[in-house]
Amino acid sequence: MILKNAAQWAAANKAISIAVMLVLGGGGFYLLVYEPDYEECDPDKNCLTIAYQVQEDYQVWDTNPQQLADKMSSLMGDDWDVEIYPVTDSVPLIEAIDKGNADIGFVDGAAGWLAWEVYDLGVLAAETKSDGRTYYNAAAWVKADSDMAAAYLDDDPDTDPFELMRGKKSCHTGWLKSAGMLIPMGYLIGNGYAEVKGDPSEIDSLEATVHGFFSPDSSIPRGSTPYSSYKGAMRCMMDGTGDIALIKDTVYDSYCTGSDAYDWCLDRDEVVMLEPFGQAPSHPALYNPDVNAPNYLDADAVALVQTALGSLSDDAEGKEILWDLLYTDDMIPTTAEDHLGTYGAAVSNVPGIQAYFG
Repeated sequence: MILKNAAQWAAANKAISIAVMLVLGGGGFYLLVYEPDYEECDPDKNCLTIAYQVQEDYQVWDTNPQQLADKMSSLMGDDWDVEIYPVTDSVPLIEAIDKGNADIGFVDGAAGWLAWEVYDLGVLAAETKSDGRTYYNAAAWVKADSDMAAAYLDDDPDTDPFELMRGKKSCHTGWLKSAGMLIPMGYLIGNGYAEVKGDPSEIDSLEATVHGFFSPDSSIPRGSTPYSSYKGAMRCMMDGTGDIALIKDTVYDSYCTGSDAYDWCLDRDEVVMLEPFGQAPSHPALYNPDVNAPNYLDADAVALVQTALGSLSDDAEGKEILWDLLYTDDMIPTTAEDHLGTYGAAVSNVPGIQAYFG
C-alpha cells in the first residue's frame, strides 16, 4: 500500500461550499457559507483513499463523505487512516482507482460492469436492497388478460410469452436504463428474438432494434416525462398506453399498494410479472486487484476493508452514514464475477454497449 502525499491530495481536492440561508422575521436573512475541508491521511499510517462522487452542495454536514472516512478510520484500526478523493462522475471515479489515485469507490451497477469489463477492476462489496438482496430482477409486467400472461401462466411449451411480445407497445423506464432497456433487450437479442437494426457497433442502433421488435410506437422516454422511470413505465402499461412495462420486480409494491397507491394502479390480480430477463446488480464497491497497481490492496487489506464496510451497520451512527452516504442499509462482501456476471452476460449483447460505456 503506497501512502498518498499532500501534493497529490491538493491536486485532487476541491472544497465544496454549503450555503445555508436562515430566514428571519421581517424578510431578512443571513447567508452562512461552510467549506468542508476533507482531511488528509496521517503520513505515519497506512492510507485508504475512497473515491466519492461529491454533490455540488451539501445541505447538511451528515451527507458530507468525510463522515464516512472518519467512521471507516475508526473501524479499520490504529494502523490505518482514511481520506476522501472527490470526483464528479463515475468515469473519473473508475479512472482514479485504475490509476492509483484512489483505492476504492462506489458506483452503480452499469458503471461497475464497465469498470470490470474495460478496466479489469474488481468488486469487494455490494450494497443490499431493502429486501436484503444485492440485485433486483429485470422483468416484463403485462395485464393478466393479455396473451402473454396466458402463455406464461399456462406454461404451454408451444406458446412463448417472449415471442408474443413481438409488435407490442413496450413501455421503457428510459433510454439505456438497466431494467427498462439494457437487460431486456440484451436478453431478447441474445436469445434470438430481436434482431439488431443498424450498425452493431453503434449504441444508437438500439432504438431501431427496440422499434424493430416491439412496436414503432413504443415509449422510450428521454428525460423526465409522465411515462419515465419505474413508476412511469408501470403507469404506461396500466393505463393502456402500452402493452408491456419493462421494469424491476419490486415496482408494484413500491407504487401500487397501501394508502399511497396511485389512482392509475390496477389491482394485483389484474397484472402478471413474466419470467425475469436477468438480474441488475446493486451498487458495488470497486478496487484494483492488479498486483502491479500503484496502490495495490493485498488480500489482508481487502479483508479489512470488507469487514469495516460490513461493520457500518452494527451501530446507529454507522447505519445513518450508510443511508445518508451510500443509500443502503448494509454492505456485504462479494466478487465481480458473482455480482456482475449475470448482468454482463445480458448487456454484452446490446449493440455498441462496450464502446458507448468505454
